[in-house]
Amino acid sequence: MRELRAEPVTGPVAHHGEGPVWHPSWAGVRWVDMLAGDILELAGGEVRRTHVADVAAAFRPRRGGGVVLAGERTLLLLDDELRCERDLGPVWSDPGIRFNEGGCTPDGAFWCGSMAYDERPGAGTLYRLDPDLTVEPVLTGVTVSNGLGVDPTGTRVYYNDTPTGRVDVFDLAAGPASRHPFVEVTGHPDGLTVDAGGGVWVALWGGSAVHRYTPEGRLDARVRLPVSRVTACAFGGPDLDTLYVTTSAEGMEPGAEPLAGALFAVDPGVRGLPVLEFAG
Repeated sequence: MRELRAEPVTGPVAHHGEGPVWHPSWAGVRWVDMLAGDILELAGGEVRRTHVADVAAAFRPRRGGGVVLAGERTLLLLDDELRCERDLGPVWSDPGIRFNEGGCTPDGAFWCGSMAYDERPGAGTLYRLDPDLTVEPVLTGVTVSNGLGVDPTGTRVYYNDTPTGRVDVFDLAAGPASRHPFVEVTGHPDGLTVDAGGGVWVALWGGSAVHRYTPEGRLDARVRLPVSRVTACAFGGPDLDTLYVTTSAEGMEPGAEPLAGALFAVDPGVRGLPVLEFAG
């Protein structure tokens, strides 16, 4: 098994860093400081912070420019300057539940799941926002909806409900009803991404690492980090050959881990897939 080590490329700029995304039209990699409601961008060695919503849970580029964003309970369309073009309104009314993590599929839909602030079991739902801007719940009864990624064929979707300690997979055509276990993870699987060879890279909350699993489910690489709360990962750079990793200081004593909340990067030895865009 390959052993790698990620190095910080920023200081601890986020309280709860999540969801890195690379798109060639941007100046650099972007990610969120989720509970602050901010999108961050690293370009030219500087971090630019833009406040976009009450919560910035997850975002993806739109095919026509701008981004789609999941806020606390709403879905928003932002322009190229990250200003709100349209607020699609609350998806539910319970203030104790927020959006958490999401991603797009090749048909141009944006999928994003929810969780309760108190993480009570079964309170979360996975939703799909279609390009016509209709929203549909597609999986209920989850606890911490997390880590959605698509394999190189565009037919298999990987998905985490973190407390299960599992990465699941389902057939995109059949939907989440076909969901079944892909791998059991030692720890708490958070965000994930898929490389061009079909390998699945999984961030481990509390595990100080990102694991790569082959398409057959075998652990074959481990990326070590000097912080415990590893939240998500994504490939970036012009050649998609850098793995960016976000981290969090949420729930920690100040100074307990000096680099918690920093953005990290590593040369993973493989290339990623271009980010899938929202068609709405």
